[in-house]
Amino acid sequence: MSDVRSELSSISSTLTELTRRLTALAERARDSKDADLAAELFGVERGLNGALRRLQRAAGSGKTP
Repeated sequence: MSDVRSELSSISSTLTELTRRLTALAERARDSKDADLAAELFGVERGLNGALRRLQRAAGSGKTP
């Protein structure tokens, strides 16, 4: 079971980094007045944060993003 938790932890780390990158893109879109793109990207960010919380619960880490 620790192999599964280790893999989930690794996936969570990767997802955290991807979410940060996506957030940066969304903020750039917002700052450049591309409201439609920013809204879409922020929506994806919310979904990824939800997925990250679920992964962390599944791994039993109790961490929050």
